[in-house]
Amino acid sequence: MLARDVTLYVLARLGLVVVVMGALMLVKVPLLPALAVGVVVALPASLFIFKGLRQRVAVGLGEHQAARKAERDKLRSELRGDEGPLTQA
Repeated sequence: MLARDVTLYVLARLGLVVVVMGALMLVKVPLLPALAVGVVVALPASLFIFKGLRQRVAVGLGEHQAARKAERDKLRSELRGDEGPLTQA
């Protein structure tokens, strides 16, 4: 799920660069300046245009990071020989 969202976000941002660049090339701006302006314009524009997708990616990355931290803490605890929390029977 996370990989799909990240891929979609990256492709959306690249698509926005291509759209801006294409629009500039239609008015006879050369390729390299159009590409440079496309990157500079698409960067802040994508923050507003793809806000929902960006937030979804951020939440997914946070969840992934929390799961990795929990797994890492569990592994370190096992390597130290800690018994972990005691359960009452």
